Amino acid sequence: MPTTSHEQPDPPATQAHQARRIAESFGTDAERYDRARPPYPGALVERIVAACPGPDVLDVGCGTGIEARQFQAAGRKVLGVDPDERMAEVARRGGVEVEVATFEAWDPAGRSFDAVVAGQSWHWVDPVAGAAKAAGVLRPGGHLAVFAHVFDAPAAVAEAYAEVYRRVVPDSPFSDSGPARAVYDAMFAKFADGIRESGRFGEPELWEFAWEQPYTRDEWLELLLTTGRLTLLPADRLAEVLDGVGAAIDAIGGGFTVPYTTLAVVAAGERRL
Repeated sequence: MPTTSHEQPDPPATQAHQARRIAESFGTDAERYDRARPPYPGALVERIVAACPGPDVLDVGCGTGIEARQFQAAGRKVLGVDPDERMAEVARRGGVEVEVATFEAWDPAGRSFDAVVAGQSWHWVDPVAGAAKAAGVLRPGGHLAVFAHVFDAPAAVAEAYAEVYRRVVPDSPFSDSGPARAVYDAMFAKFADGIRESGRFGEPELWEFAWEQPYTRDEWLELLLTTGRLTLLPADRLAEVLDGVGAAIDAIGGGFTVPYTTLAVVAAGERRL
């Protein structure tokens, strides 16, 4: 199953309006998003912190502040940027300073940072223009770090989801395009290419972090409710999808453990003389 528990990355240009609707849908229940979406591996945060020259972090597409709070716990000072006021408000309640704007339109107002990070959000940013803008706000020795989770549900759950989703949403713009890792490898290669094309960074590095997360039936269904495939569905269709997936989880014992890989593309900004 590809991005069953993620937004489908990089929609075709003809689906740009649908992509925007999806991007704006995550704030429908921002509290659930904050509760259900998993945090990032501590080793990833520690490695980014160690690579950067100082404490100031810009979090692009910070959402409800999941990774921002992790960087704050590691002693960093974080400014978030997100286009959705509803998501930003949840982040602020968690102690994160947020400015509401798309990254492309955001005004840095002369500020600079030691790291620019983006968790599960860079596919909403133009990969070349975004990299160039990140480079423009980085201090010497600063890094751009773009990261996201990759995972697949157990086969029985994935197959049940795909079957019921095709039946309930036959005109869906989403397509099944193979295992999540193949989809995300292609997406992260595009991120790295955008960084190279900007001409403002050293050679990007790919980092990987493996970990596991157990899920009960209800926890998995709550995670699904935060994904782009489901946030725009009418209530009756949504209930049918959740019933089908829930039944598949019940059939394998009511829960399972998911192997996660968190991928990161990281690049050092150009040194200024």
